[in-house]
Amino acid sequence: MIHKIKALYDGGQGLSIRAIGQELGVSRNTVRKYLRADEATIEAAQSDRGRHKKLDAHRPYIAWLLRTYPRLSSVKIARKLRDKVGELDVSDRSLRRYVGQMKTTLNTVQTRYYAPVLDTVPGVQCQVDPGELRQVMIGGQPRPVYFVVFVLSYSRLAYVGVRFQPLDTADFIALHDEAFRYFGGCPAECVYDQTKLVVLHEQFRELDVNPAFHAYATTAGFRIEACRGYDPESKGKVEAGVKYVKQDALYGDTFADEADLRGHLQQWLDTVANVRLHGTTGQPPRARFEAEEQAHLRPYLTPACVGRDAAGPAHRQVDKTGLISWCANKYSVPMAYQRGRVGVTEAGADLQIVDLDSGDVVATHAVCHGKGRVQRNTDHYRDHAAQTADLEARIRARLGADLGQRLCDRLRATMPRHTRDQLAGAARLLEAAPDLDLSQLETWVERDGLTAGRLKQRLDAARCAEQRGRDPGANAPAAVHAAPLDLTAYARLGHPSGQPEVTHGNA
Repeated sequence: MIHKIKALYDGGQGLSIRAIGQELGVSRNTVRKYLRADEATIEAAQSDRGRHKKLDAHRPYIAWLLRTYPRLSSVKIARKLRDKVGELDVSDRSLRRYVGQMKTTLNTVQTRYYAPVLDTVPGVQCQVDPGELRQVMIGGQPRPVYFVVFVLSYSRLAYVGVRFQPLDTADFIALHDEAFRYFGGCPAECVYDQTKLVVLHEQFRELDVNPAFHAYATTAGFRIEACRGYDPESKGKVEAGVKYVKQDALYGDTFADEADLRGHLQQWLDTVANVRLHGTTGQPPRARFEAEEQAHLRPYLTPACVGRDAAGPAHRQVDKTGLISWCANKYSVPMAYQRGRVGVTEAGADLQIVDLDSGDVVATHAVCHGKGRVQRNTDHYRDHAAQTADLEARIRARLGADLGQRLCDRLRATMPRHTRDQLAGAARLLEAAPDLDLSQLETWVERDGLTAGRLKQRLDAARCAEQRGRDPGANAPAAVHAAPLDLTAYARLGHPSGQPEVTHGNA
């Protein structure tokens, strides 16, 4: 710092004191102090081993904090120091510099220990990792692309297999077959992370391997190695390869169709990825592979299980809403298969759902691209329109065509979201009533807000009035109609009851 200040000042011919302070991020007083000091004074101060800083008295405590909690910030260290010794006669900036200098010289606890990796043996290891890139323009539409990167650890020769729907075990196996045929042989082992395509479960480093993939690996003749959980750095060669494919091969390009993308990837492998000068090996991967590794690969023949659907259609469980999941989307099936199991096959652009017992196709949908979409066929669910029409016909048969239709229209207008339930309730009420006064129903239908519940209340009220003989209808006794109401008792309300009137004068 002192030499920089003197060099920038250059005996008064260079920058000003203010400019030097701004350039080096120090105060003007600091610049003046070192400019005024001669070389002998500065050298004596720098070589004085007796110099100390104010925080040196607390250095053991700060060192203990950093060894125990390596990610502790200087702000929290300052707070702990103040709690321990009281206020500190140093600025926060000085404390940050002091802690930062200690971190560069102090042995602290590391979150992970790294060991140097020896050069791998040619033909032994291949690292494999799936990747995904969304919003790739294919045919003018943004679509996700799913791919698997294979990298031979010794030569760094790479292969990229691609699919346009989420990968399943059959796709994963088929892409391995493509990669090994591209390499012209099979390595002794392949390294994976703990994807469900390979490892179903791991405990104490004991692996429960996907049985279909294990059968393929055994037949092809390579060993399965899985990384520890959440430890992608143990297969860092292919991790870098996935980023390389995303950024250099796919990002920023558009493709006419799926075949155009496949051709682009193949050309990119042959003209860019496998012929570039590799930063680690210092050689082109293709040249290093042909010179030193190709002869060490094991012979590979495509096993009979590749491309063969031995188990027939894939099985899917139907949920309570009559939907199945396929490639991150949902499709409807007839409700007769609710909570059952069906078979699923893709036939070109169509998804066929079959009965597992008879093998008959019970539903067909267009395959969805993307994720989270739902394809419903209304024929697979109850025909609510037919049920509504049947209920309306029952009401018209009970009340007549005109009155029945007007009642249906009124119920539909009052509760449009629950028309079917309203019609069902009204039909049951009308069919249960032995005698209906159609003139009363005419009056009720003309009133706004009529519902099946209110219709029930009025029918119950009319039935109770009839039982008490107060029904103003035709079945009531004639005396009930002729007798006038005696209202004389109400005429005396508000009048004196015979008591003398009392008047109070002024006191």
